[in-house]
Order: sequence, then structure tokens, then C-alpha cells
Amino acid sequence: MGIKFIDQVDIKNKKVLARFDFNVPLKNGKILDDSRIRAAIPTIRHILEHKGKLIACSHLGKPKGKVVKELSLSPVAKRLEELLEINVDMAKDCIGEEVQSLVDGLNPGEMLLLENLRFHEGETKNSPEFSKELAKLGEIYLNDAFGVVHRSHASVVGVTEYIDIVCAGFLIKKEIEYLSNYLKDPARPFVLIAGGAKVSTKLGILNSLMHKVDRVLIGGAMANTFRISQGYPIGKSIYEKNLIEEAREIIAKARENNVGFYLPVDYILGKDIEQEVPMGVYPYQNVDPEGKIFDIGPATHTLFSEVLRDAKTIVWNGPMGAFENPTFSQGSFGIAQSVAAIDGTTIVGGGDTDNLIHGCKLQDKITFISTGGGSFLEFLEGKKLPGLQALGFYD
Repeated sequence: MGIKFIDQVDIKNKKVLARFDFNVPLKNGKILDDSRIRAAIPTIRHILEHKGKLIACSHLGKPKGKVVKELSLSPVAKRLEELLEINVDMAKDCIGEEVQSLVDGLNPGEMLLLENLRFHEGETKNSPEFSKELAKLGEIYLNDAFGVVHRSHASVVGVTEYIDIVCAGFLIKKEIEYLSNYLKDPARPFVLIAGGAKVSTKLGILNSLMHKVDRVLIGGAMANTFRISQGYPIGKSIYEKNLIEEAREIIAKARENNVGFYLPVDYILGKDIEQEVPMGVYPYQNVDPEGKIFDIGPATHTLFSEVLRDAKTIVWNGPMGAFENPTFSQGSFGIAQSVAAIDGTTIVGGGDTDNLIHGCKLQDKITFISTGGGSFLEFLEGKKLPGLQALGFYD
């Protein structure tokens, strides 16, 4: 493994261009959840304490190559100042002469935060020109944004072509250790919980882990595709018509591998995702044709909790329903409580699942919460992630 970490690099008096994941949820300019910022603090402190000149960069939201005032990283700069108890200067852009001047004015142990990378379309297009402009800012490149290592973007991949010294931060080190080591020889029973909206985003992990896990629990809207593949009604709920056959194959694969495969046995239905009073609880064989499935029902919660009770390793990605609305949050919150209660290793990944765990205030009872969504899934699938490849992880 050719990857270097920040504590293996001499950074004193050096300009360190560091890619973090500060893509935090905002409402009216206020940060709703600062966990991604907090996750970067150990790496930031190390650079500053070892007298590096830190140039921090990140994206926020999807401005699609245009300047969107509401997606400025200025709230992140303020939060960093509070957490670090230092002054954090904020650049008005992420490249250009004015930014270069600010970088050149940095003293050892000082920090500058660049403006949203995605205000430039060259970021997501992995443009060589944009990559070169970024690279001018640093003598050392550091990536500590695990949430984007599955993206071939300029600040993740392209920039590494133009800076000689590249390394990873402590967050990426922690992600690699947990996701590699704990799952190499997991304690058993090993249970995979897959939720969220789409089977398509979970196909890889379902197929790659099917011969490793002992049990699989399926919730969220993705369960609808599995149930309709068995001929059961799902009312007006969403499902993926083109993946019905694939769903059947996954169920068959579970049977062949003697993997316990559990689908919801009842649901909480509604006609609208925003409604305050649900239509009621329906068994999976008898879904109201006018209703939509927005959560697992109480019998499913009881069943899933029993399946999880003796688990020694759990990997969870994706909520059980539309938990953002309290009307349809019981299933997801209940499973979160069950996962937190087990005596074993619990690994959670994905933005929605992360938000769910923090919303329940159970983060201290989970062994490891990955900061990645797509990167979490693709790493577990065994795919080579461009951002890690650029750091030499697969060498």
C-alpha cells in the first residue's frame, strides 16, 4: 500500500492544500449538522500545530459551476473558528491571483479556507486547467474527504498530477482501517441492513457481501421492488421496474448462500409524504391500492429487532422510511435504537443514515459512522475509488 498519511510527511513551513468534506446541511445560512466539520478537526489541528500553512478547500451542495450565494462556505469558516478557537480567513474564490496572494501571506500555523470549489465547472469535470490552478496553491496535497473519493473531480484526482507530495488525513486513515479491517474477518452473526429509495444504488453491496453476511434486512422504498418481484401489492409506492428480475436474483442468491433475507411484513401508509396523520398500518399482502409506503410497520420493527438482537457485526446503509417527517420516522428510529443496543461492532454509512443516527443522538453508541455515502458503498463493494487511487492506496 503506497498511501502516505499526514503524520508521515514533513509539513513545517510548507503550504498544505487540503481537501475536506464540508458539505454540511444548511438552512437560512445556519449549519444544521456540523459532524463533517468536526470529523476534520484532528487533521487540521495536526497541520497547524506542526506549523504547516493550511489552505483548506471543499465543495458545498450542487451549484453546477455557478456562484450561488446560499452555497458559500462562509458559515463553515465561522464554525471552524468556533471549534478551533483561532482566526480562519475566507477567500472569495478558490483560484486566481487574489487567492494566491492570500496563500502567499500565510504564516506557519495559519489557515485559509477557499470558497466553494463547485462554483467552477472545472471541479466536477476534472479539468486539467482548473487542477493546475489549484495545484499552484500548495506544496503538499492532502485529502481527508472520504465522502468524495469515489468522484473523479479536480480537487480529488486532477490536482494530484501537479503536486509532487500527496497524502491522506486522519479521517481517511480511520475510514480505511474500519472498513477494511473490521470486515476482513467479521465477528458473527454478521448482518447487513440496506434501506433508502433505490435497489440500483445497493446492488453492488448486496451482491458483493451476499457470500459474507449471515442475514440481510431490507427496508425503505427499495423493499418495494423486492415485494413486487414476489407478486405482492405496493399500492402507489415507488419501485424500480427495470430491476424486478435483479431483485428476484438477489433473493435466490441469498437462498443459495443460506443467508437469512428479511423484507418488511407490514407498512405505515400515507397518500402524501408531508401528511401529519398516516392512513394506517397494513400487512404486506394487503396494501391499500391508493396508499404509498412511507415506513416499516410495528411488526416489521419487532421482527428486524429480533434478527439484530444477537448480531456481532452490523453494516447499515439507508433509512427504513421517510424519517424526515415524524409521521414516518418510527421504523428508522426504532432500528437505530436496536442497532445501538447490540453488543458488537456497528458500522453505519451514508448521509441519510448518518443524519438519522445524529437525530436520535445515538452517535456515541455506534462503533463507527462513515462520512461516505457512495464512497462507503463502493469501498465495501471492492471497487477501486479514484480518490484513493490518486493517493497510492492500491499501489
